[in-house]
Amino acid sequence: MMKLVSVADVAANENNLSGEDYVRIGEMAKKYGVTLRTLRFYEDKGLLNPKREGATRLYTRRDRARLKLILLGRKVGFSLRDVKQMIDLYDPTGTNAKQLRLTLDKSDKQLGRLQKQRQLLDEAIGELNNHMDVVRQLLAERTAPQASAAS
Repeated sequence: MMKLVSVADVAANENNLSGEDYVRIGEMAKKYGVTLRTLRFYEDKGLLNPKREGATRLYTRRDRARLKLILLGRKVGFSLRDVKQMIDLYDPTGTNAKQLRLTLDKSDKQLGRLQKQRQLLDEAIGELNNHMDVVRQLLAERTAPQASAAS
């Protein structure tokens, strides 16, 4: 299960880059339950920016914070484009009011979409349960006479 992290916690971690500790791509993938290909993909899309030492990718605390936000965003249904738009507005020296407003706006819209999906799923589950009840009843009616005839 993914640990939820507040935006404030992530922002605080991004600001604290002194004594930088680096993580290689394999460790990063294992720690966050993603594939190497996923990390490379996020890098290609500009979501992560690991430092390079030759061919080795070295991920910073900032990259790890961004990956947590990417995974959270994906988990709740945001597109990578939306996630990038939100996290790219982060300014370690500013109030981040614009980022927070955009995040709140996008989150509100996504919550509405998820609630609509839940409603549709609840309706589908109800219909399927009703159909299964009818099928069970038909099966019971059709197998009951055979059971008594066999006795």
